[in-house]
Amino acid sequence: MFRLKENNTTVKTEMLAGLTTFLTMAYIIVVNPIILSDAGVPIDQVFMATIISAVIGTAWMALCANYPIAVAPGMGLNAYFTYTVVLASNGQIDYVTAFSAVFVAGIIFVILSLTPFREKLITAIPENLKLAITAGIGLFIAFIGLRMSGLVVANDSNLVGLGDLTSAPVLLTLFGLAVTVVLMARNAKGALFIGMIATSIIGILTGQLHIEKIIAMPHLPEGILVWNPIEAFSNVIEFGLYGVVFSFILVTLFDTTGTMIGVAKQAGLMKNNKLPRARHALLADSVATTVGSMFGTSPTTAYLESGAGVAAGGRTGLTSLTVAGLFIVASFFGPLVASLSNVSAITSPALIIVGSLMIGAVKHIEWDKFEEAFPAFLVVLTMPLTSSISTGIALGFISYPLLKIVKGQAREIHPLMYVFGVLFIIQLVFMPH
Repeated sequence: MFRLKENNTTVKTEMLAGLTTFLTMAYIIVVNPIILSDAGVPIDQVFMATIISAVIGTAWMALCANYPIAVAPGMGLNAYFTYTVVLASNGQIDYVTAFSAVFVAGIIFVILSLTPFREKLITAIPENLKLAITAGIGLFIAFIGLRMSGLVVANDSNLVGLGDLTSAPVLLTLFGLAVTVVLMARNAKGALFIGMIATSIIGILTGQLHIEKIIAMPHLPEGILVWNPIEAFSNVIEFGLYGVVFSFILVTLFDTTGTMIGVAKQAGLMKNNKLPRARHALLADSVATTVGSMFGTSPTTAYLESGAGVAAGGRTGLTSLTVAGLFIVASFFGPLVASLSNVSAITSPALIIVGSLMIGAVKHIEWDKFEEAFPAFLVVLTMPLTSSISTGIALGFISYPLLKIVKGQAREIHPLMYVFGVLFIIQLVFMPH
């Protein structure tokens, strides 16, 4: 089924590769509930929704596309869901309504994945804006980690300032950050996950972490949150969540496609510079996003950490199927995750380090061309400063066509970019953001 001989691999190699991938991305099991709980979603709800979406997306990738790529809720999109969509609405939009936008985005994403439009959309967006979006989200995530840990606090004179470095939570964060950074520098497999374990142990010894229960049968406290497409579309229209839906689709589109191509190249699975069974693979994250929103999590994406499994020898869907199986095993550790979620110092280092990895995309931006660099700069700058991914995207998509027109290069822009620019102007001027 997985054509192991054809791909020069074995069952043992594939399963070890799956374990490697799982360990490198297992942090999402803890981090995702913490971030979405700020939006009011119960931690155990998010925990199980994270597991369900990861299992469905990764198993789909394994069984339908036969790729060693894991799928789970994406970093950045969970922060956007919480801080930009829910909390920034000042109580007007609750998390159930916000999940309607994710559900709608998932449905549209499934439709796009079944048509050639997804590929056209990817080619329409300039490469420098794609890179800027990744970098901007990285800064946004890192800032959230700094703020959650207390390393950065509110400051009346300058908006933000350095926190109390002698406080117990900050010291625990610094310990976790130091351990994880050392492991990352040493290229240790599962460095983020191991760092969280080490920080948890110190948290227990210092009395900051209290674990009453470790294992329990998986359950969903609120069951299915969103299921009716008509009601979901009505919520999007009523609350003007068009920009939210568009941002979810846009970010997931670039993130997933870029990751899949990158990991496939690393594994030597590209044929004539094309991705075989691309449509089956692209459906994995869109289906997982739709189902995940029904149970209570933000959009899913292909994980760059899958590259760790490929480096360990993973070449087929058996690697992904192993990851899906390990996520199922992890579903029995809900009480432990709930306990860890109460100590932000355990997950903050992961957010800061993931942010540092994502900001690396700026090195590929054409900084020597002002008409390319300035829109990218706006995206990177405004995402963390406005705590809004969609605002950063909007400013980039508006300024880019304008500068190209002034430069006399209007014909070089794909027509869709002008459409996006107009839509984003309408969103910023007339809709809540």
